[in-house]
Amino acid sequence: MRLLGSGVRVRDGAAGRLPDRTAVPRAGGRRYGRRVVEHISVRGARENNLQGVDVDIPKRQLTVFTGVSGSGKSSLVFGTIAAESRRLIDETYDAFVQGFMPPAPQPDADSLEGLTAAILVGQEQMGANSRSTVGTATDAYTMLRILWSRVGEPRLESSVLFSFNDPRGMCPACEGLGRVSTIDVDVIVDRSKSLNEGAIDFPNYAVGGWYWKLYAESGLLDPDKRIADYSDDELRLFLHGEERKVDFAGFAMTYEGLIPKLTKSVFVKDVDSMKPTLRGIVERAATFEACPECDGTRLNAAAREVRVQGVTIAEATAMQLTDLAPFVAAIPPEAGGAATAPLRAKLVDLLETFDAIGLGYLSLDRPAGSLSGGEAQRTKMVRHMGSALTDVTYVFDEPTAGLHPHDVERMNGLLQRLRDKGNTVLVVEHKPEVMAIADRVVDLGPGAGIHGGTVVFEGTFAELRASGTRTGEHLEHRQQLNAEVRTPSGRLEIRGAREHNLRGVDVDAPTGVLVAVTGVAGSGKSSLIHGSLPRDGVAFVDQAAIKGSRRSNPATYTGILEPIRKAFASANGVKPALFSANSAGACPECKGLGVISSDLAFMAGVVTECELCGGRRFTAEVLEYELRGASIGDVLDMSVEEARRFFTERQVQPMLGRLVDVGLGYIRLGQTLTTLSGGERQRLKLAIEMGTTAAVIVLDEPTTGLHMADVDNLIGLLDRIVDAGRTVIVIEHNLDVVSRADWLIDLGPGAGAEGGAVVFEGTPAALAADPGDSLTGRHLARRLAPA
Repeated sequence: MRLLGSGVRVRDGAAGRLPDRTAVPRAGGRRYGRRVVEHISVRGARENNLQGVDVDIPKRQLTVFTGVSGSGKSSLVFGTIAAESRRLIDETYDAFVQGFMPPAPQPDADSLEGLTAAILVGQEQMGANSRSTVGTATDAYTMLRILWSRVGEPRLESSVLFSFNDPRGMCPACEGLGRVSTIDVDVIVDRSKSLNEGAIDFPNYAVGGWYWKLYAESGLLDPDKRIADYSDDELRLFLHGEERKVDFAGFAMTYEGLIPKLTKSVFVKDVDSMKPTLRGIVERAATFEACPECDGTRLNAAAREVRVQGVTIAEATAMQLTDLAPFVAAIPPEAGGAATAPLRAKLVDLLETFDAIGLGYLSLDRPAGSLSGGEAQRTKMVRHMGSALTDVTYVFDEPTAGLHPHDVERMNGLLQRLRDKGNTVLVVEHKPEVMAIADRVVDLGPGAGIHGGTVVFEGTFAELRASGTRTGEHLEHRQQLNAEVRTPSGRLEIRGAREHNLRGVDVDAPTGVLVAVTGVAGSGKSSLIHGSLPRDGVAFVDQAAIKGSRRSNPATYTGILEPIRKAFASANGVKPALFSANSAGACPECKGLGVISSDLAFMAGVVTECELCGGRRFTAEVLEYELRGASIGDVLDMSVEEARRFFTERQVQPMLGRLVDVGLGYIRLGQTLTTLSGGERQRLKLAIEMGTTAAVIVLDEPTTGLHMADVDNLIGLLDRIVDAGRTVIVIEHNLDVVSRADWLIDLGPGAGAEGGAVVFEGTPAALAADPGDSLTGRHLARRLAPA
């Protein structure tokens, strides 16, 4: 028997099913006599670790999915419900259009009914396109351009003349990028060598490669002549030659000097998005600075001259959004005529929504690629808040990630607004404050990985408290302050920090202790630590995507696959290369990928499991070799916890132990890295970093994606790292972590222009006792107060 949110007890076989509802016609409406589906019905869901889940989710309500990390929340919400909705929508397009869409395999489930169009609002960063800004990503800049074209003086009639992504509006010097780069030629060209000897020292330009051939075999340059011996004209042609057609292997190809070619193809991209090897050489070779012609505004001279109430459009986009909204609202109604009134109202509403969602500290010229995952998700939310669409399904992945407790309440209001417009809102979340506003809570578990994948509770938040599940038990749990804080062994000095909104901050971070850096989103925490903390002996462990191919997995990334291969080779008297899916042991059909990608030309491509190896990536011969009764395929299918029990090899055990310590015992050794969340990626990197000698470890919101029970485990791990003699600095909002720190550095008091100052330094006990102007202190005191 299970208690449902409606208070109706049902047998286990019908668990989670809502009573059928029939249509009630409006006055004057027709009665069709057909049943109206009032819930999303999922039967037999087996995606990833789901164990035949049956669940009914009420429509036009707010449902929160919770459970420990790896319990199957995302597999149910994103991998099953949202994935099938998007797949069915894709099938409505004709075959020609589908040919340009990525393949969408059908989720593993017996049936899904009652689906509506799904809009996914995840934490993926908004891309590294250097031309994309907060303004362009949300259409706010489009509205601003129209307003300036209608109201500004001197008048430029077309809004496209204010676009830095259009040749008619962009600065000709930087082509609308707002910055120029000065390239040190000697970093990428070895003048002591000829082209045939590898003079171009840059990725993808190695001797014999395609790009190298464009220079060495262009017929314009002597490939055997040292660059140092080039005449001035030859050097100018090689480095700065203008585009021209050359005959190359019987084809007419375009030759262009090395510097302009690299500038267009590489140096205009966001450095942080590059692979480590490429990023390293770009950072050494290029010096980036604001374009001297447009002063970084991206616009041409004509666009920069137009003013509204004395303000140029570039100055407007540089304003903090909390300042821009009242500026636009104050534009006289008669300016531009009555036709601009609806536009102004819509723009003001959009800008105020940014503030309501905790992003009022941003500016419209902020590069989209510089936003954190949480900021990116909330920016995407802004686009949906004003949408006229109703009766759709919104799917959110931890929308409170990166939010201070002060901002969570405002986020809850926005989720409720979406629901009250007649939409179904599905939220994967760990914060009790979000669960509390849900119409229904679905708790998955009881554990992670193979120990999870079932629905252990469905009902209201009040019923969850008494459910006895791990989530229910931890709702009443509170971390207590350390009875005795550790004594610092030294300090890391930060002086005159002015990164972004920091206002000449001077602060010391004590060493040998657990330091928490706190403050509302946009207060300057990351700017202080990532931008100003001394970097010697410091390891920064973030949530950024792990660069690598689709073949990479935890076993390869952590380095334990090598000793595993050697153990198999030794046990079977064969070469280690046989046990690599990237080498001799790879299945010849799928080349070790485990899947076959089929291009159907005019229809959507299909990705199917390799029939020859059954998705196991190796040849049948290799899979016959065993180590203590398990094949290499069996091992890669093991969870970290299973592998820890299986392996006795000393080279493997330490890393497996650290993976369990950081809460990743449920992930599989052969799981592709692209399937890991940001929080999982950070903890994977932390497990690796724990095996190094870095004296200081910096973590940026390590509780992201963690269940309350997992947060307790993380706190214990951080304590052990510090007790072993290291310094741990965490940028964090989670009050359980904050309360267990030895020292706090709280920034604020607000965000953006209202932040950037240290409002408190000291112990958590001291802050809770006297919060002063600290929003963190107020919430900490409330958290620690007796219930």
